[in-house]
Amino acid sequence: MRTIIADDHAIMREGLKQLLSTVDDLIVSGEAADAEAVHRLLNESSADLLILDLGMPGVSGFQFIAHLRTVWPELRVLVLTANVEPRSVRAAFSAGASGYLTKSGDPSELVAAIDAIRKGNLYVAEEVRFAVDHGPNVIPEPIAAIVSPVALTRRERQILAMIPHGATNRDIASRLGISPLTARKHRENLMRKLDLHNGAELTAYAVRLGLPAG
Repeated sequence: MRTIIADDHAIMREGLKQLLSTVDDLIVSGEAADAEAVHRLLNESSADLLILDLGMPGVSGFQFIAHLRTVWPELRVLVLTANVEPRSVRAAFSAGASGYLTKSGDPSELVAAIDAIRKGNLYVAEEVRFAVDHGPNVIPEPIAAIVSPVALTRRERQILAMIPHGATNRDIASRLGISPLTARKHRENLMRKLDLHNGAELTAYAVRLGLPAG
């Protein structure tokens, strides 16, 4: 299981790497201190699992999860955070997280969570399980609005991931090894699938999924 650790604290990342080194059939394929680094690592390798701190600066954790699950639907996201608010727990799962752990939990829970996710199950930390068992079964409106129900091809997901960064058709073509005309066709197909009517709407949609335009 190829795993990326995303946390803006280097000591936390190092501790997680040491703990994960004890997990069978798991490889830490990269670590990131911000959303841009996560994005770069996912473009460079096909990771299976992302262990994500919700509180990284410069990104909305829930929107970022929704973005990742749209662009890389096979990716599993395990939230590891100090946030124990019931609404945050439900919002993370609504956005597409596969697990939710608290940083005050026992290290053995991390191993248990990874095992559950590997088997295709969800995992909720004991400390916040009440939020799912007893909270309202409602998807918060901001999360419901950004989770796309539309199935996209791998190429369309790659292109969608580049759009928040202002990539032109020529930029996309150069990066993906395709012609600018093919890049334009893919962009048009994206707009048609997502019922968007111009490039500005497509950019706004991509930005709303979690990564700022730059």
